[in-house]
Amino acid sequence: MAHSWDGQRFDMLTESQRRSLDENGFLILPGLLSPDQVARLVARVEELFASEGGEAGSEFKQEPGTRRLANCVDKGEVFEEAIEHPVVLDGIETVLGPDFKLSSLNVRSANPNSNCGQPLHADSGAIADEKGYYVCNSVWMLDDFTEQNGALRVVPGSHRWGRLPEPGAQLESEILVTGKAGTVVIMNAHLWHGGTDNRTGQPRRAMHVYFTRGDKPQQQYQKKLLSPDVQARLSPLGRKLLALDDERNDALGESGARISGFLK
Repeated sequence: MAHSWDGQRFDMLTESQRRSLDENGFLILPGLLSPDQVARLVARVEELFASEGGEAGSEFKQEPGTRRLANCVDKGEVFEEAIEHPVVLDGIETVLGPDFKLSSLNVRSANPNSNCGQPLHADSGAIADEKGYYVCNSVWMLDDFTEQNGALRVVPGSHRWGRLPEPGAQLESEILVTGKAGTVVIMNAHLWHGGTDNRTGQPRRAMHVYFTRGDKPQQQYQKKLLSPDVQARLSPLGRKLLALDDERNDALGESGARISGFLK
């Protein structure tokens, strides 16, 4: 079945792609964004970095060697559109099942020539519970990810191990996830992963559109963070994904732990 988004038509994931996501814990989708879509996102991201300055990312976490943005759904229609990408949502549902919501939408830019590598971690320090997986991320490459500029490293299959990595863990089985700008990676966020050092003279920018199962608190309680104007113009699907009319999420909202998995 095909779905449209931002004027483009997309086929949903194949059964082979679903199996790969289930078995390996991640799925690389090259060219999911057009060059124009990447340019629009980059332009807005850089506007926000310039306007927020030293406060950028402070609604959630700041990280040495990087620039970060948080609460991005509240900061531009280009982000509101992003959370509704049908192929991304198909991948999220493959991991979490039909009951899920946006947990946060953040941006991470690895600074040029910086030691910004992250330890292996699972997002939100999450271990699958009796109901199964409950966190799933999507990494949107706004620049090419190369072996030199801080690409994502992952340990395939580690989402199945039911434990978190030991501090400083390094495994021979880890691999680098590289790709061209416009690639999106769907990642079971229980997968052990982390960013690497940027050894180039250019920033390496990515957007993280992060989801959680409906019975868990959002990383950033969206209803509290979004302005009335943004809430009023959201589509029905956007409101559902942000859990704005979900009484269960309201009860969970105040307990949101703002946990990243490696930043404390």
